[in-house]
Amino acid sequence: MFSHRIDDKLQLRLLVHEHASQFFDLAFHNRRHIAEWMFWIDENFSRSEAEEHIQKSLERLASHQGFEAGIWFEDQLAGCIKFHYFDWEHRNTEIGFWLGAKFQGSGTATRACAAMVNHAFRELGMHRVEMRCMSENVRSRRIPQRLNFVEEGLLRRVRWRMDHFDDQVIYGMLAAEWQG
Repeated sequence: MFSHRIDDKLQLRLLVHEHASQFFDLAFHNRRHIAEWMFWIDENFSRSEAEEHIQKSLERLASHQGFEAGIWFEDQLAGCIKFHYFDWEHRNTEIGFWLGAKFQGSGTATRACAAMVNHAFRELGMHRVEMRCMSENVRSRRIPQRLNFVEEGLLRRVRWRMDHFDDQVIYGMLAAEWQG
């Protein structure tokens, strides 16, 4: 089972069924904040959807196609981070993440992403890690920038967000470039 201690306060742990209540509470109470950028949550987010979300993540793990971990700050669920997929043939993956509003601004997401990049390169043998951020999500875009990812491209008007189409910025890191 995946678990990684970053420091004495911050840890990544595989998101499992026992976390469903904490996951629901965090996501539900931050649904407006999260929904601005994440398209899997809305005003009607339910406990059963939280359980389904975890179940799908565990199915991805069982089929070696990715997984999701909770970001735990002082043993409180602060957010989640995931490998969206594993492309084993080409050794590529993509990281996605979110934090509850009160956990932002302290470097938590940057440190969690760095730990996942390390895991991808050192434990999984990946060649490339990607992060994609909506162009208007300046806070999220700072994370791959801080980690020295290369801004590789722009998917123009790829996602409908609230009242307009938004662009998505693609950031990439190769194993040979990673200094983590």
